[in-house]
Amino acid sequence: MRWEVNISHKVLKGLTKLPKLVKKQLFLLMKEIEVSGPVRGNWANYNKLNANRHHCHIKKGQPTYVVVWEELDKKIKLVEVVYVGTHEKAPY
Repeated sequence: MRWEVNISHKVLKGLTKLPKLVKKQLFLLMKEIEVSGPVRGNWANYNKLNANRHHCHIKKGQPTYVVVWEELDKKIKLVEVVYVGTHEKAPY
């Protein structure tokens, strides 16, 4: 069974401001989460922030872009991307 990956309203509003490469990497990460689940150790600087919250870097350099996602329901396999943006403003 695949995971359902949603994007929060806040992230959806900010998608138009992201560079093309960052958007491309975000959608690739979302597809991987959908197929293989929320634990993505194959991405740069992946870390499990707590029991249900994860993050990784999707673009290195200046500025570094990160994605933060949460497992909302493990039984129905639901994940929501809650932040995409620069490392400095990430909600850790």
